[in-house]
Amino acid sequence: MSNKTIAMTGATGFVGATLLTQALAAGHQVRALTRRPQAPRPGVTWVSGALDQPDTLLQLAQGADAIIHVAGVVNAPDKAGFIAGNIAGTQAMVAAAHAAGVARFVHVSSLAARAPHLSVYGWSKAEAESVVAASALDWVMVRPPWVYGPGDMDTLDMFRMARTGLMLVPPEGRVSIIHAEDLSRLLLALTAPGAAEGHILEADDGVPDGWTNKSVAAAIAAAMGRSALVLSTPRPLLRLGAWADRLLRGPKAKLTPDRVRYFCHPDWRIDRQHRPDPALWTPQIETASGLKATAETYRAAGLL
Repeated sequence: MSNKTIAMTGATGFVGATLLTQALAAGHQVRALTRRPQAPRPGVTWVSGALDQPDTLLQLAQGADAIIHVAGVVNAPDKAGFIAGNIAGTQAMVAAAHAAGVARFVHVSSLAARAPHLSVYGWSKAEAESVVAASALDWVMVRPPWVYGPGDMDTLDMFRMARTGLMLVPPEGRVSIIHAEDLSRLLLALTAPGAAEGHILEADDGVPDGWTNKSVAAAIAAAMGRSALVLSTPRPLLRLGAWADRLLRGPKAKLTPDRVRYFCHPDWRIDRQHRPDPALWTPQIETASGLKATAETYRAAGLL
């Protein structure tokens, strides 16, 4: 993979920060969008702006060999938040790519886009995919499953729960998971012009039939050096939890009715027919060791 200049959104988030580090390690130059001032970093040009500021997106894209659009909204208090962050934001980034003459566009979507009827989040990600697919860009999209790794504040809650010896998970279902570093390597491989052009890819850790909700929880407990009682949480109880979270944290609530509908879907495994060509990418991080290393990183940061 030749060194190049990559324009990136979402570089200050969990996946984006991992991708940024991987890109620099691979010898790339990175132009990264940020809302807030960032410390200088060799190889990085921070571009102050946001997805709702078109002039800054054009500045971000100019001179890039490829764009990786990571930024998006995972949780929002209402539909407008998802529309602004996922649909309008993608429209603006596609427009900037056209205006700057950057053809290669790598779009980070979500498995939720496969089932837009389940959640507003999934609907908004599906609509964002439609925006990219309708463009004349040299595009490829990746639908990650559950992404974990150091810096992931969502999965951190499960590690903390494992300390108690009791872990509550959504109703019975199966999921695929992937380490953020493996996902980042895939995204970087896809910056090559024409790689999987016009395709929507799904990637995971390589476990043939994915994981059950309970087996993932048990693996997290094992990574903590603990054994835990893992219980499936009935949907009505999750709904009650969403109501309570909204009451306590208002618009900052993590467990929303939208996420409850998403969590309760019984099958969030990737489609094997949409896996990347092994000649392009294969997962490198075995999940048990990846979870253990993640737990150690959390401990080192004083989060556990």
